Amino acid sequence: MAVRGTPSWLGDQNAALALRLLLDDGPLSRNSIGERTGLSKPTAAQMVSRLEEKGLIEAVGEESAGRGPSAVVYGVRKDIAYGVAVNVDQDGVRSAIVDPLGTRFPVAARSAAEMRGKRGAAKDVANAVLRACESAQVELAAVRQVCVGVPSSIDPRTDQLSSVEALPGWSRTSIRQRLEEALGCEVQVDNDVNLAAVAERETEAFAGNATFALIWVGYGVGLAVDVAGTLLRGASGGAGEIGNLPVPHGVFAPGTEAGDLEELLGAGALDRIGRETGWSERAFEQALAGDALPTEVLTAFAPLLAQAVIPVLGVLDPEVVVLGGPVGLAGGAELARLTSAAIRDHTRWNPELMPSQTEGDAVLDGARILGTRYLRSYLTERAGSTESTQDRSRIIAGNLRRMS
Repeated sequence: MAVRGTPSWLGDQNAALALRLLLDDGPLSRNSIGERTGLSKPTAAQMVSRLEEKGLIEAVGEESAGRGPSAVVYGVRKDIAYGVAVNVDQDGVRSAIVDPLGTRFPVAARSAAEMRGKRGAAKDVANAVLRACESAQVELAAVRQVCVGVPSSIDPRTDQLSSVEALPGWSRTSIRQRLEEALGCEVQVDNDVNLAAVAERETEAFAGNATFALIWVGYGVGLAVDVAGTLLRGASGGAGEIGNLPVPHGVFAPGTEAGDLEELLGAGALDRIGRETGWSERAFEQALAGDALPTEVLTAFAPLLAQAVIPVLGVLDPEVVVLGGPVGLAGGAELARLTSAAIRDHTRWNPELMPSQTEGDAVLDGARILGTRYLRSYLTERAGSTESTQDRSRIIAGNLRRMS
């Protein structure tokens, strides 16, 4: 490592500054880099030369420089570091390539039925990475990081999943360690609702310092809390695991036999309401497919959903409560309005509820966002370091093929 304060160290820091600028603003010429950093033209030229020597940037075009010759424009190379975003849930596995510039790559999907009898953490994730690379025509050797969303909390102290009920063949223990050893690259495993909240924050529907709570309603119910852009995870990673909260048999659900919120709001509950209202025998399946829920179903479901929102209001008092997951999306603004009205009718709270502003697979999008952040940090560290980065390309590619 270069000694802090020496010309070599300063050159590395300048190179890292230039790379961050190219990541944030896109391709720039030497002169543009100098103008935006306030550094001299010779220094800007040195910065560009260092980044070229490290193999981090390349010439991507030219721009007119007035009367003089055109200036070469440089951009960050995307082909040296990719990540893979993965969403594993009850329906199957979906994955997509991630790059440092946030490019949208195609999603590779495999249903749970296709994978029956061939499951396990390493197999699921390795297959997801391979399929994502094939879909985007990206070399396996360029994969540096994988971010996996799962329907479980993860204890950061023990690297243990709280549940593998929806993950056939998975082990609860040492999940990140096992995946990193199997795949040979950096792996991040995160709760699915937390990742959905990351995607929700990126929609810019909230002020930067706002606190919002995302209540996810799908096969079960979960919660994520974003405080001014930081997720509240809890000591054991279990913040937001509200599915096991007991249901008081009071004004909202006086005749319910549900013991907890999971039973009250999960897939079976929506199917029951669908039958009782005469709408559909397969209400939850239709919600999963993106079908809008009719008013009579929402009217019956909203008071039940209020039971999950009230504890969040009492403990956190967020500016906004977002309703996400397949049921939250299918219910849309009408479900938010009816749930808010049910709460106002029976409590002192007057909450602002809104449907999720994300589109498509929010969990996968959250994993994409975290993957992009990781790659940007990875490249910036390489730009600001004189150490040679160990090339693990062959290890990663070999492990992925073996595990799949």
